[in-house]
Amino acid sequence: MSVSRIASRYAKSLIDLAIEQDILEKVKDDVSSFEALVVNSRDFLAFLKSPVIKFGKKKAIIRELFAGKYQDLTVKFLELLAQKQRESLLPDVAVHFMDQYRYLKQISTAKITSATKLTPEMVKTIKTRLEKSGVAFEQVELETTVDPKLIGGFILEFGDYVYDSSIAHKLDDLRKSFTGNLYESKIMTR
Repeated sequence: MSVSRIASRYAKSLIDLAIEQDILEKVKDDVSSFEALVVNSRDFLAFLKSPVIKFGKKKAIIRELFAGKYQDLTVKFLELLAQKQRESLLPDVAVHFMDQYRYLKQISTAKITSATKLTPEMVKTIKTRLEKSGVAFEQVELETTVDPKLIGGFILEFGDYVYDSSIAHKLDDLRKSFTGNLYESKIMTR
């Protein structure tokens, strides 16, 4: 069975238990915090994936780090995976949990990359248009990033769709159209 499939099943189990105990939002906050920790701390990720550190030690460290900060259900879940020697799956489980949570709550995600920082009004306008488009769920989480290489414009990634209206993309298209231009090639041969 693939790592993704195993992680997805663990995530589904955690969601089901959180719903059953009526603490889904709190567990979601825990998992979101855990996911951020994994992304921001290479040392923590290395700790989870290390075959050198014994599983009992990992379980104790996980308890020490998260007990009292996370819901008991979340801590027990993390410990269980450490006990079953599946702690290296935790980053993938967190990603699948958040995906399944968004699907359950009907929240779409979109990423917009722009050449300059977008104003809050622009973000709100884009988010509102996506929500009203009928292509997305009624709620949209919009992640924004800045990439000056775009020169101007933006790239919107939404589900399987990518809408690229950046100036860099348009210049690239223009450059490609000139490479096949017969007039240009005749000028170059003279």
